[in-house]
Amino acid sequence: MMAQPAPTIAPPFERAFLLLKRSVDEGRIPGGVLGMVDRDGNRRTRAIGLAQKVGGERSMTLDTWFDFASLTKPIFTARKILELAAAGTLDLDAPVTTLIPDFRQYAPNCWERAVTFRQCLGHQTPFPAVEPIYTYGDDPDRLRAFVLQREWRHGEPVYSDINYILLGIALERLEGRRIREMDAGPGFAFAGDPTNTAATEFCAWRGRILCGEVHDENCYALQGSGHAGLFGTVGAVLDHAQSLLAGDGADDPVVRLMRQPLSDRRTHGWERPYPGWSGGSSCNDSVIGHTGFTGTGLWIDFETGRAWTLLTNRVHPSRHFDSGIFALRAAIGDTINAD
Repeated sequence: MMAQPAPTIAPPFERAFLLLKRSVDEGRIPGGVLGMVDRDGNRRTRAIGLAQKVGGERSMTLDTWFDFASLTKPIFTARKILELAAAGTLDLDAPVTTLIPDFRQYAPNCWERAVTFRQCLGHQTPFPAVEPIYTYGDDPDRLRAFVLQREWRHGEPVYSDINYILLGIALERLEGRRIREMDAGPGFAFAGDPTNTAATEFCAWRGRILCGEVHDENCYALQGSGHAGLFGTVGAVLDHAQSLLAGDGADDPVVRLMRQPLSDRRTHGWERPYPGWSGGSSCNDSVIGHTGFTGTGLWIDFETGRAWTLLTNRVHPSRHFDSGIFALRAAIGDTINAD
C-alpha cells in the first residue's frame, strides 16, 4: 500500500487569517485586514469581508482606510512627544504645565498641575477613565478650556483618554497649530475618503453612519485631539512598524523609550505583555502593542523582528454587539507566534 503524504500545515499567517475569516463568516465583524511584516520589509497581507454593509455595501480591500481610534496614541502622539524628548525640547519628567501653563490656573497647588509628560504617556495619572467632553458644548476652543480648567475627579491610575488629550494640547501649544493641521506621518491622515474608508458606527448624536470622519465623539467635538483621529491603510501601519523594527537595531532613542517599561502593563505610549492582554499569551517580553476601539491593533516583536496588525470595522454598524474582537486579537497573536 502506497504511503500517504503527510498533511500540509498552513503557515502561521494563513492559519491566523482563517480565524479572521471565521469571524466574518459568523457575522461577528463585517470585515478586516490582517498584515505581517519583518524588519527587512517582507510582508503578508490579506483582506476579507465588507468595508461597509449598512448605508451601501462595499468590499474590504488592502487599500481600505481605517479609523485607528486609540491606535493614534502610540503611532502619532506618543511618537511626537518622544521625538521632542529625544531632541531635548521637553523633559518627560517635567509637568505638562511647562507647555500648558494655564492648566488649572486658578488652583496653583492642585494635583493636576504636577502631572508629568511621562505619567501621561504611561497612563499613570489619577484622571478618570472616560469623560463625555462632547456633551459640554460644540465650540472646540471652549471645550479645550473646559478640559484645562475642570476640577478632575482623582482616582486610581487607569487608562484614560484625558492623558492624551492633554499631550495633544501640549503639541498644539508647542507648534502653534491644531493637530489636524500637523503632519500625520507617512501614509496617514486625520480623515479618510468616505468612498474608500471602512465605515464605523451609526452615531446617535450625529445621526448618521460614520465613514471617513472620526468615530470618537470627543475627538470630533475638539476638531482634532491627541487620543484619536488618525486614519490609514494596512500598508501605512506595516511601514510604520518596519521603521520601528529597523530603528531598534540602530538603537534609536525613541524606540528605546517605546520599549522601556513604566509599569507591569505599559511602556511610553504602548502596552507590554501581561495576562489577558490583546497580543495573546505567547508573546515574549520584547513585544509592545496597542489597540483601537473601532477594531484596530498593532503588535511589534523586537526579539523575532516581526510585527502584525489586525484592522477591522467591528463597531459597524453598532458597538452594542459582541463582536468577539478581544478573543480574536489574542487568538491571532498566539497563532502568529506559534512557529
